[in-house]
Amino acid sequence: MLWPFNHFRKPRLAPRGTIETIYGMIVTQAREPLFYRDLGVPDTVNGRFDLLVLHLWLVLRRVRPTGGGVDLAQALFDRFCEDLDANLREMGVGDLAVPKRMQAFGEAFYGRSAAYDTALTKGREALAAALGRNILNGMDPNNARRLAVYAETAIDSLSHLDSTALLNGSWRFPSPVEEGVQP
Repeated sequence: MLWPFNHFRKPRLAPRGTIETIYGMIVTQAREPLFYRDLGVPDTVNGRFDLLVLHLWLVLRRVRPTGGGVDLAQALFDRFCEDLDANLREMGVGDLAVPKRMQAFGEAFYGRSAAYDTALTKGREALAAALGRNILNGMDPNNARRLAVYAETAIDSLSHLDSTALLNGSWRFPSPVEEGVQP
């Protein structure tokens, strides 16, 4: 007989070190100075948040379909939320305002993710438009196209990883500015 309460057990998660490794890679890439200097991403709290969301989206869309990927994706998203919460508190946002701000962050994440998913199915120009709207505030279509090329390169790079390398965090994002890459 099967124990009827098995569905109450906690799901098996990736080791905390793996989550920290992958999340650290996402944050490090989102802080890469080339995005701000060469691709026109505003070096502001919002600009940094939008790049963090872009890189988290890139990883989550690749991780989810792998075996154990749903749990890892949830753990990465939870780590993202913990990081945002800690940053809000560090910036002096009061305890009563944090939940409301976190809700806004969650809505922003899901909205951008949906926009990028939809745009990705429609081609590079649609992806460039979505990235330009969300990251560059609609300011520079040429840099938006360059960001779209970067996102496509990152998607391709992640798609070629085997599940073990992906889930262990033994990979790197491509450079945001490759010599000779044109939109």
